[in-house]
Parts: sequence; structure tokens; C-alpha cells
Amino acid sequence: MAKGYLCLVLHAHLPFVRHPEHEDFLEEHWLFEALTESYVPLIDIFHGLARDGVRWKLTMSLTPTLCAMLGDELLGQRFLRYLGRSIELAEKELTRTAALAEFAETAQMYHARLLRVRELFEHRYGGRILNAFKEFAESGNLELITCSATHGFLPVLRQQEKAVRAQILVGVQSFKNTFGWAPKGIWNAECGFFPGVDAYLKEAGISYFFVDSHGLLFANKRPRYGVFAPIQTPLGVSAFARDVESSRSVWSAAEGYPGDPRYREYYRDIGFDLDLDYIRPYIHESGIRTATGIKYYRISGTRDLHDKQPYRRAEALQAADEHAADFLFNRQHQSLHLASLMDRPPIIVAPYDAELFGHWWYEGPEFLDRLIRRTAEQDDIELITPSGYLERYPRNQVAMPSLSSWGNNGYSEVWIDQSNDWIYRHLHKAAERMQQLVARFPDPTPVQQRALNQALRELLLAQSSDWAFIMKMKTMVNYAERRTREHLHRFNTIYDQLMAGVIDEVVLEDYEYKDNIFPKIDVSVFA
Repeated sequence: MAKGYLCLVLHAHLPFVRHPEHEDFLEEHWLFEALTESYVPLIDIFHGLARDGVRWKLTMSLTPTLCAMLGDELLGQRFLRYLGRSIELAEKELTRTAALAEFAETAQMYHARLLRVRELFEHRYGGRILNAFKEFAESGNLELITCSATHGFLPVLRQQEKAVRAQILVGVQSFKNTFGWAPKGIWNAECGFFPGVDAYLKEAGISYFFVDSHGLLFANKRPRYGVFAPIQTPLGVSAFARDVESSRSVWSAAEGYPGDPRYREYYRDIGFDLDLDYIRPYIHESGIRTATGIKYYRISGTRDLHDKQPYRRAEALQAADEHAADFLFNRQHQSLHLASLMDRPPIIVAPYDAELFGHWWYEGPEFLDRLIRRTAEQDDIELITPSGYLERYPRNQVAMPSLSSWGNNGYSEVWIDQSNDWIYRHLHKAAERMQQLVARFPDPTPVQQRALNQALRELLLAQSSDWAFIMKMKTMVNYAERRTREHLHRFNTIYDQLMAGVIDEVVLEDYEYKDNIFPKIDVSVFA
């Protein structure tokens, strides 16, 4: 019997970015980069594990906004166009670097990997990459869970309870529509929790959720086993908490594995290094220099990008294997110690953003592959999913987690900050108006039903935590502010038209065309 359990959780999420009104929209590249560098490489890793008969378990949240984009035909076509340009650039790089010994092998690697991504995405799955995740879920290796509808940060929405309920119920229904079964678990956006939200989780049929470490440690009854066993709320919904040590190994900028000097440097890209005339066809059509994904340098232990040394793939993979061995070694000793203090094997919950693996940490998928393979070769640690744990240990301590989030300081300050707090009075008012609309139109006409559905879509999209996060991080601030205002404007336009009894169907069709998420949305979640 294993001395402990390791629960690896990948949170895969991107905000809903789809702009059919533009031919080449820069922010859509967020999805294309994540597909090329994270999602498809992870699927490739899963295929390798299955091929070799490796025992593995992994939990992965696929948010409704991400699923909507992965299943969107327009975005799929645009991704193939993006991928085709990337392959064309990689082929040009084979020629350009042929006589440059320090770069030629890396150029060959990029070319081969891009071809592999196209093989899996276009040929094996016909552009329906969600089927890959469904395939591994049905095999029993991958446990898929959902998230609030648009990654709404629930603690700041609780002033309007129906808004919280809608985020959860729409998220669960969207998962059912996508995969054909109900999710057992949910990743509350930003690990945001407040006492009472478990009532909506239970209503939605959710068995478990995740909180950050202090959400469990500061529960209203001190957890007997700390974060190494779940607790159950009085309503019977289980809460699993993040383990600090395993998180620090990957997340910490100072001591985390991704900072090793042998790994690929993220910030130095040929999109910024090479002559503009050469690179122009492969960056944004406006001529703005953007990352291409082709990077020839390693971190090198220096902050100055100009002092970076050439990337050595073999050395980077050696580092990934060493770090996988170190991670497993530490979890083994952690479990051996904890097991002597508990009446059951401890569960170590290690959650990460999925995009970290491949996009930000290029060797991240290989780290996961080696970690899973090494874990399968020993008996001290067993990979497990939350559902698997609850099947073995259905009785757990009853307590209520505390208000908490992850992010800086762990109490919502990233999403309630002087840079972004202006949005909430508008979100609360819109949620109040949504409730008015549902009450006023209990038996709507077909066009009124369409308008109500679109109003709810616009409200949910405005509530996305991503916009507040971007404002706080000061990255694409103008875009985040614009998206917030646009969705609120569209919501208020529909509200005014419904209240006036005159619906402009041309305007409504335009909104439905641009924001086509949740085609089976049900406004009764606000009833």
C-alpha cells in the first residue's frame, strides 16, 4: 500500500477571446500559443504514457470559456492558418541556421514539434481537440472538471447571489454539453471561496472543489490533518487544499525548477531579434513585433537578455529529469513523515496553471512525463484524483473553509485593487437588472428569449476575472477595460430594449455573432 497520494491538478484556462469582426486579432494568439506549446504537447505526453502502458492519474480543469474556443470552428481555422505560418517560418529557419552550429539543432527541434502539433490537431483529431481530452477521460486516466462559467471570481460577486449561482450552474451545464457527463469537481476561479458558496456547488451536483492552503488551515474548525486530507462542508461538499511545498518547487521565482539556467529563455524570441523584413510575414499584420515561439537561448543565470547562451535541448531535458526525480524524492519523504501522524495516507495536492507547462516553462510537459513515469516505477507514492481519494475515504472531518483565494497575499487583493475596483458597482447593477428581466419575462416570446439569453451571456463575459487581473498586472490594460465596457454596454442595450418593449434584431444578431458562447444557456439560473 502506498505511503501517500499525489494529486496533480492542471488548471487550463483562457478568457473568451473571439473576434470574427477582425481578420487577424492579436489577442486570439493567446489561444494559438497555448495550443501549440501547452495543450497539444500535453496530449502528446498522454499518448506516450498510454502507448507505454504507464499507470497514471491526472486531474485537469477545462474552463467553459476555453472549451468554447477549442470547439469553435472559426478559431480552429485561424489556428491552422497560424500553425501553417509557424511551420513556414520554421522551415526558413532550417535554412538560415544550417551553418550556425549553435542554433541548427534547435531549429530542427522546432520544425519537428510544429509538424507534430499539426499531425495531432488536424489529422488525428480533425481539429476537434476536445475529443483528445475526452478520450483520456474515458480511459480513466484523466479526471476532467469544470469551472465557473467565465472564470468569474465568486467572492466579489456574492453581493448578488444569483450571479454566483449563474456562474456555477452555467459552468456545470456547459461541461455536460461539451463532454456528455456531469463533472464531479470544480475549480473555483482563482481558488476563490467564501462560506456559503458550497450551497450552489451542492445544487449543481459538485462533489469537491479546491482552496489555497490557508483556506483550509483557517477553517472554522481546525483541520486535524492540515492540508493533507480534505474536509467536508456541513452540506457534504469536499474541499482539497494546495500543498505549499510542492507548489513552491514549481511556482517560486527564486527556488522553483523553471528558473534553472539550462531551461529555455522565454523572453528572447526571434520575433524581436531578427530583421523586420525577414520576420514581417510571421508577426501581426500591423507590423507590431510579437513572439513567434522560436527562441534559441537558455536562461543562462543572467537577467540581461543579450547575455543569454545558446539553448541546449539535451541539457534542458536532463534538467527536467533531475527535477522530476527531486520532486518525487521530496514527496516520498514528505509522505513517509506524514503517514506516521495520520490514520490514512496523506494526499498531497499540487495544482498549477496548465499553461505553465510548455508555454512559460518550455520543458514543463517533459517534466510531467518524467515525474509520472518515475512515480509509476515505485510504491511509496501513488497518483490519485480527488474522486479516487473520496471513493477510498468517503468520511472526512466536517468544517467550513475560510474566505480565501490564491494570488498575492491570498485574500482577493489581486481582483479588488485601485486599478480595477471601479468595475464592481457596474457588475452588481447589471446582475440586479438581469434578475429584473427574468422576473419581468416569465413567458417570453422567441425574440425576447433570444434577448434574455444574450443579456446573460454579456453579463457573464463582463464578470470574467481575467479583465480585473489584466488591469492589476498592467499588461493588456486597454483591451481588458474595453472588454469590460463592451459587454456591459451590450447588456445594458439589451436591457433597455427589453424594458422598452422594442428589440432591434439587427443589433441582437450582431451581439449573438460576436459573443456566441453558451449556445444552450438557460436564463432560469437567475430565476
